[in-house]
Amino acid sequence: MPAPKPRPPKPPKLYNTLDLDALRAKLEAEDFDRTTVSFYQYAHIEDPAAFRNELFAQWSALGVLGRTYVAKEGINAQVSVPSPRWDEFVKALYAIDFLDGIRLNVAVEPDEMAFLKLIVKVRDKILADGLSDATFDVTNSGRHLCAEEFNKLTDREDSILIDMRNHYESEVGHFEGAICPNVENFRDEIDMVENLLLEMDGTKVDRPIIMYCTGGIRCEKASAWFKHRGFPNVHQLEGGIIEYVRQVKEDGLRNKYKGVNFVFDERLSERVSDDVLAHCHLCGTASDSHTNCVNPMCNVLMILCVGCAEKHEGACSEVCQTVAALPEEEQRELRKGKRPERRHFPKERRADASGSSDGS
Repeated sequence: MPAPKPRPPKPPKLYNTLDLDALRAKLEAEDFDRTTVSFYQYAHIEDPAAFRNELFAQWSALGVLGRTYVAKEGINAQVSVPSPRWDEFVKALYAIDFLDGIRLNVAVEPDEMAFLKLIVKVRDKILADGLSDATFDVTNSGRHLCAEEFNKLTDREDSILIDMRNHYESEVGHFEGAICPNVENFRDEIDMVENLLLEMDGTKVDRPIIMYCTGGIRCEKASAWFKHRGFPNVHQLEGGIIEYVRQVKEDGLRNKYKGVNFVFDERLSERVSDDVLAHCHLCGTASDSHTNCVNPMCNVLMILCVGCAEKHEGACSEVCQTVAALPEEEQRELRKGKRPERRHFPKERRADASGSSDGS
């Protein structure tokens, strides 16, 4: 009788299987440091789903946490890597042809709890842009500027400096002299900025146009788009604010960024300078501390000073404060069939604590 064939090893689970409490407890029990890093690359990926699965299996084995998007146009990642396995992570990453030698933006203020789990998702695009021009080549971007070049070019009186981030990001920090459009998303900003540039002199301006964002991914696409649209003198800050801050510290350069840099993880911001540019959305006191409304149905992103955070218990209004104080069972009943209508506190609104909330 022939010996039974050995069973093939079970394939690794390509998704998270633990709840948030278990994930948090697991992270708190770690006895090693983590390195928070972000990177992106526009490239042509023929099978994003297969590439996603390979990444998830590889990074899970290394203990990587974080959020990554994969699409046919490339990859966008913000992850937390166990510091003892950093060299392994980089080696594996650089073994991928289109990621070989890619710049890795290490966080200015690392946080061990920045991410609780590993998420790798396939999307239509790594950056939603609303563009549908088949002739647009996203890899044909503007000229990249290091921190020193950026400082020199933005010192010129004829330069045009544009913040390609959303209003809630630029509200708490931006470069000196930057135009900061009041927009909620990148799709809206593309059109707004093009109209703004055309209004400046009624034609395709040949003055230096310089764009920046958090890590480079938005102005990489924006600079390529504006080149595609016929603007002749387009530049972008290499590596965004994150890389700029690193170079300024390392090379002893003048820092032209004021305030904090908004980041998309549980930290919400990294302190760059001591300047406080924003104000509490409830009382108007100088503050740049972002938080989400404690009412889960509202969850609006807002700026709260320490006093208002204590007085209103992390809520954006009395209504939300009352809802958040209810037993969880009652809150669930109130939330049935409802979805939050907005995610970000409107820049124009400076409500007081007696205001109502759309999340109630």
